[in-house]
Amino acid sequence: MRLGIIGLPQSGKTTVFNALTRGHQPLTTSGGRFDVHTGVVDVPDRRVDRLSELFKPKKTIYAKVTYADIAGLEGSQSAISGQLLNTLTQMDGLLHVVRCFDDANVPHPSGSVNPLRDIAAMDAELLLNDMISVERKQERLAEERKKGGGRERAVIEREAVLFERFKDALSQEIPLREIDLTAEEEKTLAGFGFLTRKPLLVLLNLHEGQDMPPVEYPHTHSNMATLQGKLEMEIAQLPAEDVEVFMSEYGIAELGLARIIRLSYDLLGLISFFTVGSDEVRAWTIHYGSSAYEAAGEIHTDLQKGFIRAEVIPYDELITLGGLNEAKTKGRLRLEGKEYVVHDGEIVHIRFNV
Repeated sequence: MRLGIIGLPQSGKTTVFNALTRGHQPLTTSGGRFDVHTGVVDVPDRRVDRLSELFKPKKTIYAKVTYADIAGLEGSQSAISGQLLNTLTQMDGLLHVVRCFDDANVPHPSGSVNPLRDIAAMDAELLLNDMISVERKQERLAEERKKGGGRERAVIEREAVLFERFKDALSQEIPLREIDLTAEEEKTLAGFGFLTRKPLLVLLNLHEGQDMPPVEYPHTHSNMATLQGKLEMEIAQLPAEDVEVFMSEYGIAELGLARIIRLSYDLLGLISFFTVGSDEVRAWTIHYGSSAYEAAGEIHTDLQKGFIRAEVIPYDELITLGGLNEAKTKGRLRLEGKEYVVHDGEIVHIRFNV
């Protein structure tokens, strides 16, 4: 899973990136220059911790999320450069950092702090670039109609209708992620990286102790959260033992960065299932609604090719019983076929024969 961190200049993107990844990237501005820094982090999951305590494996592996701090977007409502656009289209989702704090030492480029204005400016830039892509596709479809002799006319007409729907939505400032599509239409769009189709997390970047401003983002396939970016970055860069002391002294049950990482994971409609044993306890990432057959392929292609059955038990039930041996003795491991839909938190063991 790859999430691109975007935002207007001086919004605190790199501060948030450092907080989420425990990184040490310099906070100086790139001056509009295209630049990308990436970091891979574990998705916090207490279930993995508990399973590791139970099975005492040689290795414990968490689900991963990759964050990319992407500089170069200015909110100027102009076409995004080719290199920057190519990077953005490769992201599974976007995290838009919005400045909500005042700082006399770091003046806002627009002269004042206004989260709603900045959200609208970034949305407008993404909408504009999708509109450019849609209009270019419509021009190509028009050329196909004139020339003929290529693809079936019915296919061209279906695409023409779809892209006209997209143009109408974008003209009304509606992100493409709000348009319901059929499976066939989804397949048609496989080669397109429309930016407003990507799930979006709007992250309000606050000063320490600052209350959340009255900001809403009423769009589907999106979410909004807050983070005290500078404070979280400072905590994230402390040694682990000092972090525990800090959290204990201030009565902090969970760091904001853990919450944001989980929200990022959830935003993309992802879930975790687990494999357990003395060698390894591991969280695997699949999309919500994935089958046991697809889960097997996530572990290894051989398991998918030779799939026979999946042995499945929910996390809570396994913990209550005390282990796999106890679950087997009491007949609580269910046998499921290829089409079984795996649920979040289930322990899955694949029976296979290659």
